[in-house]
Amino acid sequence: MKTQTTCKLLEQYLSYLSVVKERSQCTINMYRTDISLFLHWLAKHRTNSCSGDVLSYVDVDYLQSITINDMYSFIEYCQNERKSCAGTRSRKIISIRQFWKYLRKVNMIDTNPAESLETPKLPKRVPRYLSLEESVRLLIVSKDSPRDHCILTLLLNCALRVSEIAALNVSQISSDILHVIGKGNKERKIFLTPAAKTSINDWLILHNQKYPDNEALFVSKHNTRMTSKAFGNIVKKYVALAGIDSDLISTHKLRHTAATLMYKYGKVDLRSLQLILGHESVATTEIYTHIDERQLQAAVNSNPLAIMFN
Repeated sequence: MKTQTTCKLLEQYLSYLSVVKERSQCTINMYRTDISLFLHWLAKHRTNSCSGDVLSYVDVDYLQSITINDMYSFIEYCQNERKSCAGTRSRKIISIRQFWKYLRKVNMIDTNPAESLETPKLPKRVPRYLSLEESVRLLIVSKDSPRDHCILTLLLNCALRVSEIAALNVSQISSDILHVIGKGNKERKIFLTPAAKTSINDWLILHNQKYPDNEALFVSKHNTRMTSKAFGNIVKKYVALAGIDSDLISTHKLRHTAATLMYKYGKVDLRSLQLILGHESVATTEIYTHIDERQLQAAVNSNPLAIMFN
């Protein structure tokens, strides 16, 4: 199913997301993919044709003709034919819902059928994260590389997103503070731990010798800014060296690990954790407050009846 052609109304919406909402390019690409797929599927569903230029014919009248039943049929197609998981289907529904919300907001359509479009119930899982002992092993096995050790130290101490650490410049480090540009181009300050400051100083000595004119904090051997994929490869490399299953751990899992360790050992309140992580809603932060099995065992054993007839 081809999605190379352009829908003028969709491109207007994507420009709105970029200029007004200041959404990241990754988010914009996600909306383009999801909505284009829906419109292509609908054209094939209605006409039994998959012409590559179908998006160029999508106008206001065409969008007005789309019903909520069309939307649910598309989600059913994603589930049965594309084998999309609940999370992926939920994302596509959100993409459709937000596009139609925009169309109604700018008065391009009279009604918004997507307004009552419901997302599937997502299974609740405890996300994977490294234990304190695993985190220490990961930092130890990376000590011989100042750059890689600094990357892992910042991920585990500052709970950065991979996009945030990839975009870091040397100028964003000032004394004890790291100035991070997060989602929506919002800046937040993260206070550096002693370990983070030491690793940064060790790396900057080498960085300034080898790449004195490169503003990027983390540079590849080709003197270019490292990509998100390169950070992922580094994490997997050292996770494997530390004897941890590299299929279960990613850069985002290290962000989750940092937040979990702060909450578990530092007794950090949710509001503070929210600010460190750069979450818009404290509800998002609550996933980092999961309770481990030892806490559950301690809770059960705290029952005064636990030692009866023992």
